[in-house]
Amino acid sequence: MFTWRWAPLAGALVFAAWPGEAQSITASRTAGVEDSVRGFARLVAHDVSEEGPAAWRRYFADTPSFFMASEGRLVFPDSASAIAGIRDFARTIQRMELQWGDDLRVDPLTPDLAVMAASWHEIRVGTGGERVDQRGFFTGVVERREGRWRFRDAHWSVAGPEK
Repeated sequence: MFTWRWAPLAGALVFAAWPGEAQSITASRTAGVEDSVRGFARLVAHDVSEEGPAAWRRYFADTPSFFMASEGRLVFPDSASAIAGIRDFARTIQRMELQWGDDLRVDPLTPDLAVMAASWHEIRVGTGGERVDQRGFFTGVVERREGRWRFRDAHWSVAGPEK
């Protein structure tokens, strides 16, 4: 017979057994997620280097929760602003090359969610021939949906002059 004194225990058991959104990740799946995200990073660098900034659009999540920050400022508060910003930026670029550093790190959080971090080197040539050579560090949350990884959030920082 159920009495109210057992209600907190019953509630805790139901809560603990409830299938929620979060999925844990086993040690055996960690390596697979790491490899998959590293492959994603290589694909991003290749496509951005081949196609220019417009390629970024394929790799940013098309969700209202997407955002990107750079140098302490929120550059794109959502996916719609990223689409417009990439389109405008692409018009100013003749050629672009992106390389991730050998220090690329992947921190798998779930089978479909991970943090990616890496140093980067980018060379851009504008439509007027001006060349920009920059280095910095990138962090982002990547999410796999419908079998594809995309950046859910991103942050870029540009390295200052070496001391």
